[in-house]
Amino acid sequence: MQVLKFGGSSVANATRISRVLDIVEQKAREDRVIVICSAISGCTDQLIAMGQVEGERRESLLAPLKQQHYDIVTRLFTGVERNAVKAELDILFEELLTVPGDECQTYGELISTRIIARKLACEGLSTLWIDSRSVVIKDNEARTYSKIGSAVGSHREVRVFVAPGFIAGDGYGHVTNLGRGGSDYSAALFAAAVKADSLEIWTDVPGIMTANPKDVPSARTIPAMSYASALCMAQHGAKVLYAPTVLPAMEAGIGIRIRNTFDLRSNGTFISDLPSPELCEWVGVSSLSVGDDERIFLVADGPMDRVSANARAMSALRNAGVSALCMGEGSGFVYFDVRRAIARQALSAIHREFFEVPRLTKLDVYIAGRGAVGNALYELISTGIARESGKELNIAGFSSDHGFADTVIAHAARHSVFVDCTDSEDIYKKYIPLLEAGIDIVSSNRRSLAVPFVEYSAMRQAAMRNGCFLRYGTTVGTSLPMLQTISRSKASSDRIISIEAVVSCTLNYILSSGRPFNAALRQAQEIGLTEKDPSHDLGGRDALRKLLILSREAGVPLEAEDVEIEPVNPDSVYESNQRFVASLDEDSSSPLGYKASIRLKTVPENHPAYWLQGTDNAIIIRSVFHPSPLVIQGAGEGAQQAAASILNDILK
Repeated sequence: MQVLKFGGSSVANATRISRVLDIVEQKAREDRVIVICSAISGCTDQLIAMGQVEGERRESLLAPLKQQHYDIVTRLFTGVERNAVKAELDILFEELLTVPGDECQTYGELISTRIIARKLACEGLSTLWIDSRSVVIKDNEARTYSKIGSAVGSHREVRVFVAPGFIAGDGYGHVTNLGRGGSDYSAALFAAAVKADSLEIWTDVPGIMTANPKDVPSARTIPAMSYASALCMAQHGAKVLYAPTVLPAMEAGIGIRIRNTFDLRSNGTFISDLPSPELCEWVGVSSLSVGDDERIFLVADGPMDRVSANARAMSALRNAGVSALCMGEGSGFVYFDVRRAIARQALSAIHREFFEVPRLTKLDVYIAGRGAVGNALYELISTGIARESGKELNIAGFSSDHGFADTVIAHAARHSVFVDCTDSEDIYKKYIPLLEAGIDIVSSNRRSLAVPFVEYSAMRQAAMRNGCFLRYGTTVGTSLPMLQTISRSKASSDRIISIEAVVSCTLNYILSSGRPFNAALRQAQEIGLTEKDPSHDLGGRDALRKLLILSREAGVPLEAEDVEIEPVNPDSVYESNQRFVASLDEDSSSPLGYKASIRLKTVPENHPAYWLQGTDNAIIIRSVFHPSPLVIQGAGEGAQQAAASILNDILK
């Protein structure tokens, strides 16, 4: 028996649920499976808000949540099955209008698991939904194990059991929950009850990492760790694993594997009864708020040398300009208190000291692509300008050969830099092997980043997992800081309201030329501005790639099929103030929360894009923090500008 738990981000929409179903079906071919699921991402917060109101106000809050789930059902089911699932959900939605306030938050998991159980049954798997409210008894593991054992043991014909995480009963007929993050604990209880062979927790990160990658980008996945060190990390700020999960699995001797739903290549982190090492092995660094300060925990496996650890950590903090307020130790960890304002700086310093290999000041650079940008970069690096940053760049390879990436993987040193200056459609398939070989990547090839989101996410995760960087600032806007601005906005918890982007150099050149459309198109072809097939420009393919990259940088997992495109018809171009605009707009009725389009727009004189000329690009960003638009515009084309920006990406 296997137990699989999927978090809210893994079941956030129909596309992601389909991926979960693929995983479950593959596992079910190997053995019987129990599937534990969270509510879809963001659902529980909405349900908590509903529980605080009644009557019409609760009904109005329910409407968008109901539609969000109906959209998932519409995409997953057809015909009679679609109607049957909607009817099943309608019963739960009706209950939500009248249940006690505290009970509202337990419905997200009921709804998500009903959908998943139905879909698995439609796929021909013998499936049974189990109501966790009747078998998981809060604070009574003995009764819980007995009830789960009976529920599963009495249905030996069933291949897949599906149960809601998080929710439970109190043993007296009342509904309760296991706390935020409690779905992990639910999965551990089910695993222990049936003496499962394995427990897998599927989430949106590549396992437990040496630090929170949001704070320390160079953090890497911990391949294996003991129950004790995993529990210590979870108790002291590592949010990947809910701490109570560890004990039931540990007592039953069941290994826990943390895996990434969006990167099946990664084995994640395996937690088991590892023997304690004879010498101290440092596992990771985490943090928790302590009053107005932040406490940083350095977690160990094996006997700690506290004196040595404190000396190394204090030296690293001093070198980073950080002063610790105090220090101490506990079972399996040492800690340091710092002011919250410098916590990230302190975390990075300690992580660098204990978990990172110092980077060489001399970097080998491999340039793929001998076009205008590749040649310009080669010339720029050859001037030695990088020495001003304290680094010496050595061009170790410069080629357009299709096998070049394989040569780099086989022979390059770790933390060499592979630069993709090609326009290849398939070189991105080499990105993950490059990253797994410890090779950093800088790309100006937008085709490599505008791939299906699962593959894009897998590349990002591979970089994170292997302590490498994947930078692609020149894929949109060339030297303009479009992606960097959006990334910083997202990192500061800002929320994008809308993006308008004029990013097709070809079409802006044509539309701003003042010449008849066909004459301007011919001229653009003559100077090498268009794609080999100009219909790709007119059809919006180039703009689509750039919009996908922009949206994903904003945290929206946009796919090509999510974008409405109106190709440019030369006969429809009738005004000099028309621009080809790629847009992303917040839309609560959309499954992604945004709608995306690319079309010809007439812009008024007070619109930033009105004044764009030639191959200029522009982006207009509206966000919660910047309701008055933030405008970035300038040259969107130029080999020298691109080369300079690529060099900056290498030297960051």
